[in-house]
This record gives sequence, structure tokens and C-alpha cells, in this order.
Amino acid sequence: MHGKFVISRSSISFKTAAHALSARQNPDHPLPQLCSKILCFVKLSHLIQTSMPVAVSLQNVHKTYNKVPVVNDLSFSIEAGEMFGLLGPNGAGKSTTIRMLTTLTRPSAGHIEIAGYDVVRQPLQVKQTIGVVLQQISVDADLSVWENMELHGRLHHIPNPKRQKLINQWLDYVELADRRDALVKTLSGGMKRRLQIARALLHEPKVLFLDEPTVGLDPQTRRRLWEIIRDLNKQGMTMLLTTHYMDEVEFLCDRIGIMDAGQLIELGTLQQFKAQHGEGLLMKQVEDRFEYKFFPTLAQANTYLDSLPDKTGIMVRPSNLEDIFVELTGRQLD
Repeated sequence: MHGKFVISRSSISFKTAAHALSARQNPDHPLPQLCSKILCFVKLSHLIQTSMPVAVSLQNVHKTYNKVPVVNDLSFSIEAGEMFGLLGPNGAGKSTTIRMLTTLTRPSAGHIEIAGYDVVRQPLQVKQTIGVVLQQISVDADLSVWENMELHGRLHHIPNPKRQKLINQWLDYVELADRRDALVKTLSGGMKRRLQIARALLHEPKVLFLDEPTVGLDPQTRRRLWEIIRDLNKQGMTMLLTTHYMDEVEFLCDRIGIMDAGQLIELGTLQQFKAQHGEGLLMKQVEDRFEYKFFPTLAQANTYLDSLPDKTGIMVRPSNLEDIFVELTGRQLD
């Protein structure tokens, strides 16, 4: 991103900034006072961009339970403002990694930092810096929507009137302002999940962890949550997402890490994965299963198909993340 800075949902060029500066220096310039506000945004964006920190860092992390390694020499980092997807079959060490990142489990060895804070030596600062949306519904069903938010705000020692302002802001953001007095037990599953997101954002964290945020929801509700998550990321929120929905990762994530047997076996963008493993896929049905063959391009896969004398039970299509995941791990996500 050279020469542009993100300001909420729009961008502004250096040329526009220079024009604004000219307007600010010339009292007779026709541009309104909005120019000075634009300059403030540009200066702030420039500071953020030129000193972009690493939001999450894992270096040679190990976790052992009863002498059995669960996470083995894990290293990766997440840049500030990045949407990172972490995938892995059951038993890959993904959940243990999330527990270490959120201070719930201490690493046996290695170093983890969140927004510059060490998870072992500075757990309180880490907890103040992160928001967590768990797979399980964790809001209190016997309290109202507002009471859940109020309780969370008090636990984080957010003073009034700032606390009420933030509660109203985030309830409005997740479209629950009109349900603020409703008991959580009366909400739908999607509403409860949106409340969890609002609660996780209340103390203004720098990094948001989303653990299976759309599991068990209907497709329409899932899509609405995707829009909320994507909009938060566009506003600069750093996120780590774990999910069993491959289309969710394809839609939301900038980069993807795939874990297996406690190790990171692949790291990159979906396009990098496809360039490495193949963009074209030939599928052949053999009895009750399919055999797969990757090709560098879809055109090459079609050319190969055209050369076959017998095309029965064979088809060609573009490869996707699930194909690559199965190729790497030998297993589908359960």
C-alpha cells in the first residue's frame, strides 16, 4: 500500500493531503475546515503505517503434556491489522496454541508476545490487549443484553460515562441496540454470537481471537457475521480466526497457517497455496471415493482430461482451500 492510507472505509492520496495543506495555509481557499480533519487522519495513518508493529509473535513455542509434545517448535507472526486464519485437523495443536496465546496455558518453552507484551511475564497486560470470542456461548443467559455488557465493562474497570458510550456504540454496531433490555435467553443463536463480539470489543482490544465464531449458525446468519468481522478488520482490528468452514477462511483471511501434529506445515495466502500446489484439479471417481490430481493451471487440467480416451467418472474444476488442506494433512476437518 504505497501512497495511500486507509481511513475507515475509504482512502486518501498524498496529492489530496497536499491539497488539504494548501487549503489550511490559505484562509481564502474554497475547501472547508474538513481539510484539517483529513490532515489529522493522514498524519495518524502515516504514524501507524511507518511504525507497523507485529501484533502476535510466536518463536520456537513448545507445549508438552505428560511428556507428550502437543505443540512442537511453532513459529509465526501476525502483522497489525492482518486477518489470519489458523487451520488444523483435530489433535493438530491448534486449540492448545490459542490457549497459550490467550494466557490460559503457559508454553513449556519458547516465546509468545501479543502487542509487545510477553504472555508469561505480562499476562495482565495481554488480557487487557486482547478480545476473545469463544465457540461456546459464554454470555450470561439470565442477564439482559445491557447487563452482560455492563458487567464486562466493570470487570475491565472502564469508568462512566465512557463505559455507557462504548456499550451503546458496540450494541449499535452489532445491531442489538433495540434488544438491550431483552434477556439473553430470549435471543437467537446469531444474536448471542453478535453479543459475544460486542462484549469482546468493549474494552477496545488491539487483537481479537475468534474461535469457531459461526459454528452452528444458519447460512444467512453466518454471512451477516462475516460482514461484521470483515468490517472490523477493515477498520484496523488484528484478528486470528479458527474455523472448520473453509469458505469462511477463503472469504475473510489475508493469510492462512495450517497446523498438523503440533507443527506449522504451511503458511501463506490462498493464492500462494494454489501457485504451489496447483490451480486446476482433476477428480476421478473410483468406486465410492474420489482420487485427486493437481495441475498448475485449470487449462492444463482440461488438456489432460481431453487427452483421455475414457472420461467416465472424471471431472475438472478449480482447486480450493479444502483440496489443498486434504492434500497436506491427508484428512478433512471433522
